Amino acid sequence: MSSTDNFGVGDFDLKSLLDPEAAGEVSRVMQICNACRYCEGFCAVFPAMTRRRKFDEGDVGYLANLCHNCGACYHACQYAPPHEFGVNVPKALAAARSDSYAAYAWPVPLAGLFRRNGMFVTLGISLGFALTVGLMLAMIAPSLFWGVHLGEGAFYQIMPHTVMAAIPMVISTFVVVAFVMGWRRYWRHTGAKWGGVADLIDAVKASASLRHLGGDSSSGVLSGPGCPTGNDQSSNARRVYHQLTMYGFLLCFASTSVGTIYHYGFGREAPYGYFELPVLLGTVGGIILCIGTAGLFLDKWRLHSAVKHTDGLGMDYAFIVSLFLVSFTGLVLLVVRETSFMGLALAVHLGIVYGFFLILPYSKFVHGLYRFAALIASAAETRQI
Repeated sequence: MSSTDNFGVGDFDLKSLLDPEAAGEVSRVMQICNACRYCEGFCAVFPAMTRRRKFDEGDVGYLANLCHNCGACYHACQYAPPHEFGVNVPKALAAARSDSYAAYAWPVPLAGLFRRNGMFVTLGISLGFALTVGLMLAMIAPSLFWGVHLGEGAFYQIMPHTVMAAIPMVISTFVVVAFVMGWRRYWRHTGAKWGGVADLIDAVKASASLRHLGGDSSSGVLSGPGCPTGNDQSSNARRVYHQLTMYGFLLCFASTSVGTIYHYGFGREAPYGYFELPVLLGTVGGIILCIGTAGLFLDKWRLHSAVKHTDGLGMDYAFIVSLFLVSFTGLVLLVVRETSFMGLALAVHLGIVYGFFLILPYSKFVHGLYRFAALIASAAETRQI
């Protein structure tokens, strides 16, 4: 079955987007799990599994992105290696999930970035931007670049606001279009159905509370044992780090949004006072984002080796480190903004931010979009029972 995309992506076969080996392994283990059903109450994956008798590629893409990779089912499974069935649900779904990022990417020719989006590629792009911006500003006006600038509008002594705003505007437009098209390809391939606003609300609650990472599924509080760790203990640390990262990112986004309102609505230019809303939001968001990303890096490092999908770890680490650097360099800029190092800190921060957002549609960030879509579809399926 082929379909023509009306946004210039050309024809694509809805039945052959995922890697056959990864999809086949998910189908194999799901057939075994569907007969066993011991893990039926663990997370949203297993109830969704029981509603299917067979698992085509669309089902694989859906279940893979519905999985939160906590690993609890692996530790509970009686058919896990060294059993001859070799059932390893988290690893099978992780491989298919990683493959789905490239499968749903837009434009299609750039999907290869997922295959090569390791630490060095991602950081290379960000640092390349930082070096380019720094050299450009330092060579154009060295006295301004190394000068001390105080008060509102100080940043724009180094780089004009039109230039500083135009670059992210172009990047953001491309990123939004790529996200929308990727979401569209995912939705069509998995056969997801829109069930109404109630399903959207349920997905928002599940995302906000991360209910499938070990907490109580109804209240979202940290009442459950959490996810298994590398030493076979359970901990809610991963859930806490995920929430710190998510809410830190949202606070930083809010800071930028409020700053935009200040600039265009009230004619006030950055940098703002230390106790003004954009700075307070950005400072708190940056700090907890640094804590969250650092915690996720260590937690992923300690993840039980049996459930690690090693081929996708480079992309995971690259995204976490890039997000950490975005927040960390922003905090450094806050500290040195009234010194002669402001120009250097501003160039590094802007370069890393530009690089981070440019690579966003081809980074681990897309898992949040597809997982949210999977949660909407899961809520719709549950309601239809």
